[in-house]
Order: sequence, then C-alpha cells, then structure tokens
Amino acid sequence: MLAGSRLYTAVEVVPRTGSTNADLLAAARTGAAAGYVLVAEEQTAGRGRLDRKWQSEPGAALTFSVLVRPTGVPSARRGWLPLLAGVAVATALRAVTGVEVSLKWPNDVLAGPGSAPRQGGTSAAKLAGILAEQAGDAVILGVGLNVSATRDELPSGQATSLWLAGAAGLDRQAILVAVLREIERWYLRWSHGPPPGDPDASGLRAAYLEACSTIGRDVRVELPGGSVLAGRAGGVDAVGRLLVRAGGVHAVSAGDVVHVR
Repeated sequence: MLAGSRLYTAVEVVPRTGSTNADLLAAARTGAAAGYVLVAEEQTAGRGRLDRKWQSEPGAALTFSVLVRPTGVPSARRGWLPLLAGVAVATALRAVTGVEVSLKWPNDVLAGPGSAPRQGGTSAAKLAGILAEQAGDAVILGVGLNVSATRDELPSGQATSLWLAGAAGLDRQAILVAVLREIERWYLRWSHGPPPGDPDASGLRAAYLEACSTIGRDVRVELPGGSVLAGRAGGVDAVGRLLVRAGGVHAVSAGDVVHVR
C-alpha cells in the first residue's frame, strides 16, 4: 500500500479496538519501531484533546495512528507535530476529495467555505481531529476523520463529514494513502532539516499559516484552569504556540479556541 516509503515500517488494519493511540502508546513503550501505522475500522474508546470521547459508526470514519520517533528534533519543537499532521490531512483531502478545508489551531480540520453541503452540512464545521501523545522518545499522531457519516450519525455540535461536505470521492483507502504520503513528506522534510525541526527552513510554518483559518481572526481562548483570553490571533511561534494579541502578545500552548464571528 505504501511501496517505496522512507518512513513507514508496517501498516496494520484491525476491525475493532478501543483506541489506536492507546494501542500505539503501549507498543512504543515496548520498543515498537518508528513508522508503525495502526488503522481501525471501528474505535470504541477514541479520544480527543482534554480526554474528550470521539465516536463513530463502524466504517463511517477513518481512524488511525502513526508512531514516530523524532530523536533528532529538539524537544521544544515537537509541538509542531500535530500542526504538521493538520497540514498533511488538509493537503491530502483537497487533492483526493475536492473539499475545501482549513485548520483551526491547534488540532481541528474544518470543512471550510466553498464546500457543497448536503443535508444541512454547514461551512467551517469540524471534519477531523488530531491528537498527539508522547511516550519516551516516541510521539503518536492520531487522526479521526468523518468520512461517510450522516447528520444523524454525528455528535451534536459543529461536526460534519466528507459526504456532508460534498466530497467527490469517499474511498477510505485512497484517502488514507494520500494522508500518510503527506505526513511522510512533511515529517521527513521537517525532522531531517537542516536544521532538524525548524518550521521555517522546512516550509512547515508557511504552509500552516496559509491553511489556518484561526490566524487573523478575533478569538476567545478557553485556557486550562478556566481562565479566558480574548484577542486577535496573529501567528504561530517557533515551537507551535498560538500568538494572541490582547494588551500585549500572549503565547498559548494549550486551550480551546473559539473563532469570534
């Protein structure tokens, strides 16, 4: 499926599991090689950021995780990995499905303006989420993408699927291969440098800023601990933090971002 890859060492597809991220975290702790990909037809205990649950009907989503070991990258710059995955997912989806997508910092892929919604699909609705978790020198990149789910099959809130967004194709294997190829392309460029992990030399920051609909928007950031920061998102710094102008420039490393209309 991924002949000629310089990153992937194994791709395993299982019919059902709790969480592909949890499975690869356990595998990483026992020495699993970098480049291991685990794909599940169904997840029963999928997770998003802040331990939120992520559920889907069997076969209606694409859920998978990738194990990487960016040992040559300074630890502070590994915060770029979920953003890198976002760029890869967005690029692949545009190419394979024709759906216009954008990114919301830090880990959401949105079906953006210009899509052709079906059955009440809305613009700027969440299409996919990305979760990066670390175990020693390994990082697990998990992706959950709604593919063929109908409105009734999605959780309440601003969620959508490729089908609802008017995708030209819904072949999950073709989408998976395209996303994995893009992850590989960006990961090798970013992790190998020179210098390793540099978002500017690799072109990653420029690609992220171009795809990210958060930048230049008024935002409300719900920070860990319950405080709220309101201001304008002005960019992303060298370690992947969101820069918010609010009586000065604040670097946000974690939080829920709401785009203020």
